[in-house]
Amino acid sequence: MRKHWIPAVLTTAVMVPLLTAGPALAADGNVLTTGSAGGTAVATGSTISSTLATGTNATFYNATTGTAGMSCTGSSLGATVGDNPAAPGSASAAATLGLSGCTVSGIVGVLGVNSVAINNQPYATTIDSDGTVAVSGTTAAPIQATLVLRTLLGTITCVFQANNNAISGTSSNADNSIAFSNQQFNRTSGSSLCSANVFFTAKYAPVTDASGAAVFVN
Repeated sequence: MRKHWIPAVLTTAVMVPLLTAGPALAADGNVLTTGSAGGTAVATGSTISSTLATGTNATFYNATTGTAGMSCTGSSLGATVGDNPAAPGSASAAATLGLSGCTVSGIVGVLGVNSVAINNQPYATTIDSDGTVAVSGTTAAPIQATLVLRTLLGTITCVFQANNNAISGTSSNADNSIAFSNQQFNRTSGSSLCSANVFFTAKYAPVTDASGAAVFVN
């Protein structure tokens, strides 16, 4: 049986970037702080960012338990903080995602990745005191990734959008990380070599501010 390439992106994901954490449940302070839980508040308008946790890749596989699909050795998350209220609460940000070093394996007929574009960025993102990170698109600007692939049949373009136009992750103050696991993207256009669905998994750590100070969620 012929396998289909299941690239994806999140936006590719995408996806979204800020750190929320296994919350500190602090009674005082702001939702996002630097230096320590309950430390110095992250200023509105400032940028927080991260790259992949050491030794990990961002993956876009064709099944939640599969290993066939696309894997990226490089990925960066960035977010501009829009609101950082007192904890407990929900901080807001505009998040962007970048991907690089992407390759394909386990997909018959697909030879490689020409390009990956994350469309319609930045995405509205919330970081809650309970550790939930939620990223959402709009009808006019969905969470979307466009992949251009080399195949035995020539170059094809696959466009994927996040299921229900949203992805979610969790954060941990233990390593100042944010992780996405098996976030579904659905093909909206492209060749039959493009899979109907792909699943995005990645861990970003540590999340820091522009000075390099670790970001905590309270």
